Amino acid sequence: MPQQGTTEERSLAHWAEEGRAGMEAFYALATEDYRQMVAARDWAADLRGHARDTTTTVLDVACGSGKFPAELQRRGLATAVGDLRVEIDLLDPSSFSLAEARSVLAAPFAVRAEHEVRIQDLPAEVGDFDVAWATHALYAVPPTEIGAGIARMVAAQRPGGFGAIVHAAPASHYLRFADAYRGTFAPDAVPFTSSEQVREALVAAGVEPAVATIRYDVGHPDRRVVEGFLQRCVFDDSIPLERMETEGAVGEYLAGRQGDDGYRFTQVVDVITWERPT
Repeated sequence: MPQQGTTEERSLAHWAEEGRAGMEAFYALATEDYRQMVAARDWAADLRGHARDTTTTVLDVACGSGKFPAELQRRGLATAVGDLRVEIDLLDPSSFSLAEARSVLAAPFAVRAEHEVRIQDLPAEVGDFDVAWATHALYAVPPTEIGAGIARMVAAQRPGGFGAIVHAAPASHYLRFADAYRGTFAPDAVPFTSSEQVREALVAAGVEPAVATIRYDVGHPDRRVVEGFLQRCVFDDSIPLERMETEGAVGEYLAGRQGDDGYRFTQVVDVITWERPT
């Protein structure tokens, strides 16, 4: 039987020490997400261009395990920003995620504060950020609450501040597989939020988002790794790959994605950016 709880509750339960094996299987493929998004734009210029004096403050929304800033570091962010100090606030409802993200941060990042809350519950007095970003972070926010979450994220920026959300489009593996999972195993599960809903929420929050779409494939030859990746994609490790391959919409979806070198999945991801009006 599928694991119980809302999508948001299942997501939070998987961000824990006992879920580390699944997390590692997920990142065997999903690390490519962060490589692609870092290569998609000049993030150093975004940080430099929105600095005040020699410091840029950043709100990292649903920071997860810190893969995005870690990849920025690996790609030479410290050299690219020079003397700029990047003071970062980590936000995530999971204490495990906050600790994981904190453990991987290095120059030019310096952790300024941590907020163990959902973005829609961030206290109103927290704000005035030069930059706010959320990278593959908002899928489990219920569609009925994404408007409140985005509005709070925008409100946390200073006027003229830079915002970025990197999120899968409906044609991406993440959303297509989640839809197939719901149709096959969990018809009552809350759908994932899509990039289209994120863009609509940003417009409702009073900003004009720009969108750049990136496309790439991820894959792995090891069936155990693929199983862990797929389970983590829907926060449900109760269904083995053998069942996924033979049942309903999930089986149909997987049938077209297996080749001689294992499974390959196509990601279609929107890099959504904006500046808060002054």
